[in-house]
Amino acid sequence: MFRGIDEVDWASLRHAYGSAENVPGLLRGLASADPAERQTALDGMYGAVHHRGDVYDSTLACVPFLLALAVREEVGDRAAVVELLVSIGGVDGAGDGAGDGHGEAVDGYAARARTALRAGAEVFVRLAGDPDAGVRRAAPGALVRFLDPPARVLTLLRERITVERDDRVLLALIESLGLFARRHRSADGARAAEAVRLLATLSEPPHGPGLRLAALGRLAGCAPELLPGDLVPTVVRLLRDRSGQRSGTGRGPDGPGADTLAGRLRRLRPSDEEGSQLLRTLHSALGGRVADRIALLCGQLTSPDALDRCNAVWMSARLFREWRTGAEEPVALIGAQLGAEEGWLHDAAATVLGELFELAGPAADHLHALVACRPEFRIRHGERGAPTLGGPLKALARAGDARATPLLAEVLAGPVVPDDLGLVIPHLGRAAGPLAPALRRRLARLPLDEPGMRGPAVPLLSALTALGDAESVPSVLRLLRGLPDAPRRPDAVTEAAVRAVGAFGGAAHEAIPDLRALLDTDCAVAAAQALWSVTGETNAVVPVLVRGLTAPGRGRQRRAAADALGRLGPAAGTALPELRRMTGSGDASERAAAACAVWRITGDPEPVLPVLRSAWMEHPRTRTTIAGCAAAVGPTATLVHDLLRTELRSPRRHRANATGHDGHAIHEDETLLRTCREALGG
Repeated sequence: MFRGIDEVDWASLRHAYGSAENVPGLLRGLASADPAERQTALDGMYGAVHHRGDVYDSTLACVPFLLALAVREEVGDRAAVVELLVSIGGVDGAGDGAGDGHGEAVDGYAARARTALRAGAEVFVRLAGDPDAGVRRAAPGALVRFLDPPARVLTLLRERITVERDDRVLLALIESLGLFARRHRSADGARAAEAVRLLATLSEPPHGPGLRLAALGRLAGCAPELLPGDLVPTVVRLLRDRSGQRSGTGRGPDGPGADTLAGRLRRLRPSDEEGSQLLRTLHSALGGRVADRIALLCGQLTSPDALDRCNAVWMSARLFREWRTGAEEPVALIGAQLGAEEGWLHDAAATVLGELFELAGPAADHLHALVACRPEFRIRHGERGAPTLGGPLKALARAGDARATPLLAEVLAGPVVPDDLGLVIPHLGRAAGPLAPALRRRLARLPLDEPGMRGPAVPLLSALTALGDAESVPSVLRLLRGLPDAPRRPDAVTEAAVRAVGAFGGAAHEAIPDLRALLDTDCAVAAAQALWSVTGETNAVVPVLVRGLTAPGRGRQRRAAADALGRLGPAAGTALPELRRMTGSGDASERAAAACAVWRITGDPEPVLPVLRSAWMEHPRTRTTIAGCAAAVGPTATLVHDLLRTELRSPRRHRANATGHDGHAIHEDETLLRTCREALGG
């Protein structure tokens, strides 16, 4: 199976981390009798040779050897080899050669890999009837992608469905039927329609609930008009029938185990991955049918089976990340999972609720009940790293619920204070006011000569900044003056301290000499903003901010300088030439920040309106900045009101990403919506 492997000049080929000279060892590792060695080799293939789905010249060179491995029955984990081949051939070609310096654009290595797999597609015909059920499960996807003609593929799929007895393989065959129908809808409509009819048959009795769920999910993606009128009740009933048939009682992830990232992810993931995939497919196919998806989630979240409910918790996160929807009922039902006996279930619920911020309000009673009677959920002690705030308490505070305040006060009074506690306090608004004295004391006790103080210092300063606690001035100045080398190099603690001084305004007048001393440092922009806040001076501030507009390699500083100049209004008129230059260069966020500053300084949006409209449409991350400017400028904002109204009417979040893991994306979108309403007058 490795004939000719040593004749390949692997050293001249590339993968994600450079020379591919280690690839022969990985290929031989896939054939090892040692399971651990096989797993290490497979990790290496995905980690380097097929890194993040990319196809390199070394990936292409591996295809013949992977095909040879797939048909040798003495090789363990052949199913994983087939899955790797399907993944390599499934790349769309848009990113070919990325990262290797020798890319061949769209019709490069990925296209050639697909050609090689089509040439070897008879291998997958043989594997479709392999004795190993895992291999049979991986093969149908390869048949649909690489085998021709379509009539033969459909015949093979139908034959395999007729003779197959393993439900997991049948699920893969149904998935491949759906893929076949979508791929051939235009080129071979008759064959696609035949596949759809077969799916419709499989979605009805006497087939079992799991197979019917799979078929319904695929029908939703390729022929939604064939779905039953009572889709949601049907799916919920099938889901519960399937759960009732599942052997044993079903269990969650193993635990407690080591408190590592991998261990935590394993505990949060339900063991019923098959059921999760069935419902994920259906939710994805339903797409913008949000009302149906909400109703389906509510059915899942009220299932008697804890694994079904856990799957629903994670799926709800996907829905909330992508769509702006009235989520009160499913959020309340997610909150109800906090009372479950299964630790992995309430961990999952707390994680998702923490991502919702203010939208977690309907679950606030459940969150409060849990952390009020279970102190162990207030702080999470990891095996490595500093303690963090417990998920349920963090979610309660992020929801802005005032009941979090006394609980956070108890944490602040304890011997261990999580570094991230200060980051949730701003979400409580005025309700967090009683925490100011304890935060102030904590800040005053930080040892200035210990490197570890930087971790807790920034969150504490952020909290006091949000509270505008002017009584903290002495503690903040102690920190600002006591940091070693702070004036001579950029430092997150220095900048956080300077921002705090700016938030205290005139009450921080004793900090004026310190701020002036920082105007010639890398913290100059933050210091200039704070100095203006404290003194109202513009003559000393504007030149510093103008210099900040050209800070090399520091986009965040340039944006901050532009924003500060805009807030100064007409007093920053001397900055206009540099701001206008900035509207035509740099990334979209810098152009938008500069355009907003020009608008606020001149009161005339016409010259920069094209910049603002272009940034709004092409770079959604700029929208909150632009909406905030519109809210500040008054009557001239009418020129962008059409953008704001369109945003408010859109059902999708402005950075919609169902699968992403940006824990602040939902909160940022809700902030954008509030800002748009403010700019439109309520």
